[in-house]
Amino acid sequence: MSKKDEFFAHIEKGYTTKGDYVSMGAAMLEGETITNALVKIPLKTLNRHGLIAGATGTGKTKTLQVLAENLSDKGIPVMLMDLKGDLSGLAKPSPGHPKIDERHEKIGFPFTAKEFPVEILSLSEQEGVKLRATVSEFGPVLLSRILDLSVTQEGIVAVIFKYCDDHKLPLLDLKDFKKVLQYSTGEGKKEFEDNYGRIATSSTGAILRKIIELEQQGADLFFGEKSFDVSDLTRIDENGRGIISILRLTDIQDRPKLFSTFMLSLLAEVYATFPEQGDSDRPELILFIDEAHLIFKEASKALLDQIESIVKLIRSKGIGLYFVTQNPTDVPDAVLSQLGLKVQHALRAFTAKDRKAIKLTAENYPISEYYDTKEVLTSLGIGEALISALDEKGRPTPLAATLLRAPMSRMDILTQKELKEVIDNSRLVQKYNETIDRESAYEILNEKIEKAEEKAKEEESRSSEKSRTTSSRRRSTRQNPVVKVLTSATFIRGVLGILRKAMK
Repeated sequence: MSKKDEFFAHIEKGYTTKGDYVSMGAAMLEGETITNALVKIPLKTLNRHGLIAGATGTGKTKTLQVLAENLSDKGIPVMLMDLKGDLSGLAKPSPGHPKIDERHEKIGFPFTAKEFPVEILSLSEQEGVKLRATVSEFGPVLLSRILDLSVTQEGIVAVIFKYCDDHKLPLLDLKDFKKVLQYSTGEGKKEFEDNYGRIATSSTGAILRKIIELEQQGADLFFGEKSFDVSDLTRIDENGRGIISILRLTDIQDRPKLFSTFMLSLLAEVYATFPEQGDSDRPELILFIDEAHLIFKEASKALLDQIESIVKLIRSKGIGLYFVTQNPTDVPDAVLSQLGLKVQHALRAFTAKDRKAIKLTAENYPISEYYDTKEVLTSLGIGEALISALDEKGRPTPLAATLLRAPMSRMDILTQKELKEVIDNSRLVQKYNETIDRESAYEILNEKIEKAEEKAKEEESRSSEKSRTTSSRRRSTRQNPVVKVLTSATFIRGVLGILRKAMK
């Protein structure tokens, strides 16, 4: 048996699956594509999370697109974080190209052009379905993690939430939270001290500054009503295909705090609301986080711990998380260790630091008798990648340098007219795009303070009136100065008369 035949048998055995799967492409050996040596990822292992990594321009976004398309075709909903703005083309079919046909001929199956059901979401003022969450839903622990607060400050946040619960004050947006925070050391200082203990103004001031920092990154647009229901991410269209929800983030690339705030909120909400699935045959929802380094780069240790915990636990809910970034070292080791699928595009070795990173990356992949992993990592072409996955029994599959299939949808963005058409046809726009500002903690406390001020003015007015009345009475009992002089003179005369009589 030739080396090529041995390799074909090696791949075929390692990627055999009895259940449904996603085909990524065909394996390569020594730069040659082995037709029909298909690299298949079982659907039941896709909730084990994954990584798509590689240098700029090597095809990461197209790999993400291929996975999203195939999952949608299998009836699995997908959510994509689109920071570069180049994923909207999923809504239109590929125009095709002779090079795409040539690629698929090498892989071993024909190319089909398709469009996919797409929902455009937005965190900011960009067009799309608005994603929001209330401060109450966020909760004291998550809010404290995002703000990177000290233990003392976390305690104050917990007290603020407790006070609002006790007094039925809805915490909907950040102005509600700021109002209660200011009230705790201002007009309501005595009320708080009597019921919850003393709160230092220095601590509330520090918390307030961090909230303002969050607001400056656009969080005031995120916190509020109407809250987004995460079950709307799991919709299926009339043809049985999973809806692909694309969150446009092109205008918040320089606001990582807002991005990580949203991501943590979303993951926490999904984990809290989705039922346990265990090891099911297919995932419930797959989330792709593009430019994942933005989450981890600016995250505090507390926030990283929170993300790591959710990544470990959310798999049992049937949720798969896929991180897309340039280098695997952008993702913390504790998260990398939880990943089942790794798609590694080419890395470039321009510096000593790059070479060190390539060496570390190569060590994260299974040893293969067919590849020098370090060498392959620097020689992969565009649309080629090293793949390591899990088989149906959770065992690592053979390492495969893979010629990846082409996306079935357009590999370009939608025009403004096409984008508007997609948004106008959305069923969720009317549900979520109305801005609601109902009575909440801000308005209720303002009203309470106004009433207290009016009462204080009335009491002050009554006190002043009483003071004037008392003063008037005092003046009426005083002697007239003339009478006072005459009385004094009469008294003196009387005394002198008595003394004279005594002397006689």
